[in-house]
Amino acid sequence: MYHIFLVEDEEHLRGLLAAYLAKEGWQVRSFADGTSARSAITERPDLWVLDIMLPGVDGYQLMREIKADRPAQPVIFISARDADIDRIVGLELGSDDYLAKPFLPRELVIRTRKLLERVYGSHFVGTLPAAQERRTKLALAPYLIDELARIVTDDHGLKLDLTSKEFELLLYFVHHHGQVLEREQVLTAVWGIDYFGTDRVVDDLVRRLRRKMPELHLETVYGFGYRMVKS
Repeated sequence: MYHIFLVEDEEHLRGLLAAYLAKEGWQVRSFADGTSARSAITERPDLWVLDIMLPGVDGYQLMREIKADRPAQPVIFISARDADIDRIVGLELGSDDYLAKPFLPRELVIRTRKLLERVYGSHFVGTLPAAQERRTKLALAPYLIDELARIVTDDHGLKLDLTSKEFELLLYFVHHHGQVLEREQVLTAVWGIDYFGTDRVVDDLVRRLRRKMPELHLETVYGFGYRMVKS
């Protein structure tokens, strides 16, 4: 069962969204302000849904602290303010999706489901048999990738500080090892079909990933895209 933390100060909307999310079989915990949500950051749910305008600690600060604790933590931002500015700032802070108020609760459910599937896969995430648990850990010398924990370590056992998007990009290349992938393919896989923007964000994300994982064998196929090759 997925655990979702919802932070929304409007009582009626908070109850409505929580009910829609819970109807999907997800365990939902709600917070009315950023201060109370801050105390739960170390519990690391499967996904956060954050309003930006919150009493006490606002959504931006809460986002910074969530990402400081776990850079790959999936987050959906929601806001009633200037959509363009909030969307840009949210993405810069590492949010995975953005919803501008007003929106239908069903849209949040759909976006939540898509993000959960993109991050964790379409299978149920819970207690796994030992054999299945071993399959979630991938060796990519000199790195070890733990898909469920969303952690990458080097050959010294040190954890790499990857953002959610960087981790998703890495997994996409790993699961398509040896294939030449167009930028548009990568864009859709990592950012989703609803993303509006240039595919050059793929190049920027690849540069960041290469900088953090210098031993990663990722080829540039000029004028086309990228390919992960054997070491």
